Amino acid sequence: MAPTDRPTAASPTRGCAVAYTDKGAGTDYYDIDSHTGVRLDGTRGELGETLAFVPEVPAGASGVAFKHAHSGDNPEADWGRHVKQAAAFALSALNQAYPQAPSFTFANTRVIAVGISNGGGAVLRAAELEGDWLDAVVAGEPNVYLPTPGGATLYALTTDAAMLMPCALLDLPADSLPQPPLRAQAEPLWTARCAALKAAGLVQGADAKAQAADAHAQLRSRGWTTPALTAGALSVGFDLWRAVAVTYASAYARSGVGEHACGYGFSAQNPDFSAREATAIERAAWWSDGSGIPPGAGVGIVDAKLAPPDYTLPGLQCLRGLLQQPADSAFQRGLAATAASLPREGLPVVVVHGLDDGLVPPAFTSAPYVAAARAAGRQVSYWQVRNAQHFDGFLALPAYGARYVPLLPYVYAALDRVEAHLDGKGSLPGDAMIEAVPRGAGTVEAGQFAIPR
Repeated sequence: MAPTDRPTAASPTRGCAVAYTDKGAGTDYYDIDSHTGVRLDGTRGELGETLAFVPEVPAGASGVAFKHAHSGDNPEADWGRHVKQAAAFALSALNQAYPQAPSFTFANTRVIAVGISNGGGAVLRAAELEGDWLDAVVAGEPNVYLPTPGGATLYALTTDAAMLMPCALLDLPADSLPQPPLRAQAEPLWTARCAALKAAGLVQGADAKAQAADAHAQLRSRGWTTPALTAGALSVGFDLWRAVAVTYASAYARSGVGEHACGYGFSAQNPDFSAREATAIERAAWWSDGSGIPPGAGVGIVDAKLAPPDYTLPGLQCLRGLLQQPADSAFQRGLAATAASLPREGLPVVVVHGLDDGLVPPAFTSAPYVAAARAAGRQVSYWQVRNAQHFDGFLALPAYGARYVPLLPYVYAALDRVEAHLDGKGSLPGDAMIEAVPRGAGTVEAGQFAIPR
């Protein structure tokens, strides 16, 4: 956010303020067994104190509760509204910080909404809101679902990948996958998934090779590309598909503690994955080390349907089956509420997406969104980046750092171009197919990014 037409005491050099909102997760984990939660300063507190999150807990419940799964809310449905609220809060904070300056308002303050992943989806949801409060949008690798040909919800993608991808990866050349690093340990689990899918009638084939080929063909027929599947191996290795599906299913249905449609819960766990009470040391680390989506930081997924031979498949089948519930079910209503609309007319929008994104593939998200927006005459530019996947943070893994380029530099470059345009110093970014070059075994060089100028 920046003043659009006037230097002031608040910003004599036309400085910027940053307002932030998240997807509604957070790490305010509440431990049901010890009746403790997180104070506003991040320390642990007892029930009865001012805690960041206190869920409704039915009698006899145990384990761990957290906002995204147990708040009884569906924050994704309101992402766009939350972005506008964050901007309004920033204006209020600026007015309080600089009471002698002319009042900061949407009318005289530039607002550019920028975000990646869920944040990218949030700023595109903000773009559809009425009014002239927003000046431009830059969305990186957006988790956005537009009900249009080719569009798909993250939940549909996630549950499909959670079930089929472990088997399908056996059909990709072993040397094509940068992850998981312990492939020798992973392959028996992938082979077992192929057999379990065959037994459930979900793939065809007389042996693991044929079953893997069928699973691979199914994913390809639904729009998954080879680069997306290759990068998706990371999500398989980290059990991320199941983690996303379990938590989002709870949020969409507005499920409380103990109400998950497929019987899932969250708790500290023993080596055999059975639930146990968390230790004080574990609880103390949740706020700082948790991601807001277990498993992680000592909080695991408790699967009531866990059963051999493929322990997690029964639960995944239940999660996938929620997509077949009636349209008026709580889950389906919650999922439908996450659908995006087109950006308002005249609003500059730039979408930046890596073509190797294996978590939010552009074929299901950015590409159909951009196509529909343009067909309706909206002002949307699209940067497609070769050799960029979803998680810049995982480029610290040597195999990923050698193979992929980070996406954030392109988001920042697009933001600079948009700001310059709003300042009257250049045109809006045009479309770009960016031929980024991975560093391989060498050093990172600026020229390999091929950032449009």
